[in-house]
Amino acid sequence: MILAFDADDTLWHNESVFQMTEARFADLLAPYCEGSNLAQRLAATEKRNLALYGYGVKGFTLSMIETALEVTEQRVPQPLLADLLHLGREMLAHPVDLLPGVEETIESLSASHTLWIITKGDLFDQERKVAASGLGEHFTQVHIVSEKSAGTYRRLFGDRPAMMIGNSPRSDILPALEAGANAVHIPYETTWAHEDAPLPDHPRLHRLPSVTALPELLRETFTKP
Repeated sequence: MILAFDADDTLWHNESVFQMTEARFADLLAPYCEGSNLAQRLAATEKRNLALYGYGVKGFTLSMIETALEVTEQRVPQPLLADLLHLGREMLAHPVDLLPGVEETIESLSASHTLWIITKGDLFDQERKVAASGLGEHFTQVHIVSEKSAGTYRRLFGDRPAMMIGNSPRSDILPALEAGANAVHIPYETTWAHEDAPLPDHPRLHRLPSVTALPELLRETFTKP
């Protein structure tokens, strides 16, 4: 069985970097647009732009700039725009911080299972993070896709038995179940609202508190006696 892992917030921290940057964005804009519900305005802009820019830091940076222009009615100071570009560059250079137990678990599983990464986002940034993680050698395939849908999983898995492991109900769990795969939900400390959704009771859905519990699940549930 193929074990396919989401990357961001499943193997390493990601959403926390976005939230930290959002807080800095709000601090920079506060003197120019007090009481403008910046977090909601930025979230709306980002969601609106997903179809144009896709997922990832570059689209997020453009959405910060667009939001800054909107909430200041085009009066945002030029140096502040430069500051926002700098925030985006800092995100693209941010160190890859593995989640607890990931390195040991992935190394152990790679000895007996076929491991893939299926992630979405900016191609260059995701490739950088895979390389910087030190985990790349354990994965036989890395797929960076524009969207995770049931069709995406059907195309990648074909008729092979597979399990998708991730933190996002919307991207990792629901479409994988729809495609006929097994799924393991491992929640992250915080979930981007766009990726959240109710999870059903489903015979192919498993819930774990940490990736370190995955080997035991595989032994108990998917090992033939």
